Amino acid sequence: MKTLKEMVTGDKKVRFQYYSDGSLWYSTEDGFVFPVPVSDIGTATFLAEDRAMLFMRYIRKHLESLEKAKQEQGT
Repeated sequence: MKTLKEMVTGDKKVRFQYYSDGSLWYSTEDGFVFPVPVSDIGTATFLAEDRAMLFMRYIRKHLESLEKAKQEQGT
């Protein structure tokens, strides 16, 4: 899996994939899929395609949750 920095640097983009259970799911150009909770959006506009750098917070949070789940499983 690529690092956060590799996923967002340069002119990399994210693309909206689908909505499910209170989250907008986006994917990076590298194929990493992550959620953006609708409760965090407020009055912001989320586009179908946008700069990955703007989504760094959400990518980081999902990477951390995946790592935590992996550690809890003992793998």
